[in-house]
Amino acid sequence: MNDWQKKSPLDWETYLNKMVNIAAAEKQQYEGWVVTVDPVSASIVLATFLENEKVSISVVMGHAVQEVKILKEGDDEMKQRLSSIFAPEKSKAYSPEELEKRKNDLKTWLETNHIPVTEQSDSGGTLCVAGVLTIDPPYGPEECSSSNEIILSRVQGLIQGYLEKQQ
Repeated sequence: MNDWQKKSPLDWETYLNKMVNIAAAEKQQYEGWVVTVDPVSASIVLATFLENEKVSISVVMGHAVQEVKILKEGDDEMKQRLSSIFAPEKSKAYSPEELEKRKNDLKTWLETNHIPVTEQSDSGGTLCVAGVLTIDPPYGPEECSSSNEIILSRVQGLIQGYLEKQQ
């Protein structure tokens, strides 16, 4: 096990969103922005930005890493670019005000349709339907979870229909 693999996830976290140069086995050199480090294998995921807004992703296996040098700190804009690399295309960031409005609108709609819904006070805005299903922000069908597949399917269908009417 090499020195890199012996580090803890907290040590690896200090490399996130930074431009690094990695010296690896067989005299290989890699350079790029650290997107993440796998806590099991110690592998480093690097992003390199090319022309035309294209991104090249490389993975340097943890066992091959010999030395990692930080070349440059990432600013807020770079952190945003890196965090959006693996986000789905349709993913949209909502402001806290928009999330509050979406939550309240959905809660009101569910109550209007006689579906028992409560807000879990300790969970950052999660809605609970009939005590068996939860809906996390941003309150779409994908954010529903329940161990009862029938209820899950029906509530997801209702929310999908509700959102389609809203547009």
